[in-house]
Amino acid sequence: MIVLHGGPGAPGHVAPVARELGKAFRALEPWQRGSGEEPLTVARHVDDLHEVIASRCNGERPALVGSSWGAMLALAFAAEHPSLAGPLVLVGCGTFDVTARKRMEQLHGERIDDELRRRLERMTDECSDPNERLRVMGKMMLPVYCHDIDPADWKADPCDAKAYRETWRDMLRLQEQGVYPAAFAAIESPVLMLHGDYDPHPGRMILASLEPHIRRLEYREWERCGHYPWLERTVRDEFYAVLREWLSRHS
Repeated sequence: MIVLHGGPGAPGHVAPVARELGKAFRALEPWQRGSGEEPLTVARHVDDLHEVIASRCNGERPALVGSSWGAMLALAFAAEHPSLAGPLVLVGCGTFDVTARKRMEQLHGERIDDELRRRLERMTDECSDPNERLRVMGKMMLPVYCHDIDPADWKADPCDAKAYRETWRDMLRLQEQGVYPAAFAAIESPVLMLHGDYDPHPGRMILASLEPHIRRLEYREWERCGHYPWLERTVRDEFYAVLREWLSRHS
């Protein structure tokens, strides 16, 4: 199976998931392409993932376990190459419509207090490196995204701010043009969404946007759980148990 990190441009943050799944499966954790001379697109990431599967999976259809943006990439790949994708697991999947994104922005506004807002605003002046700024701001936002985690468990690897901007801009373009989520009707794989009710990505709204297009879609939501279930103290053991059982049953 292939574990896909989020961001875009945040390689390494799903390493704990890949390590845990590696105890029962052959797990790969490819770091997605970073920014360069040509702007990054969703199609470029899909092609890169196709190359990984062709070169490393020995003709098998791997399961794809994606977190946040990685979940969106798993869907995009399975829509483009339905015969090559095994079961899909979407952990804290990103948004596919304006309504869900507005709800996410509303939750951000409710959870960011005055002190955190001032700290975020100061980062623009205090940190001139956009990659470092994205990394630090990501850690500062953990209380907005997580319910009950030990911050020491969060491993903040170097980020790629340009990769984030370019990839997300292209994803929004494809959504505005009506490509996604309509293209997901081509997906043949069973799909499992795993979501926390404290995740600012509104899980049930995202589910509603995907249900008309994905035939074999299951949804599981945990209370008192944020965007990274594997870090949540009260949920992580059950998260891994559900993940292993479902993948074993569908692989």
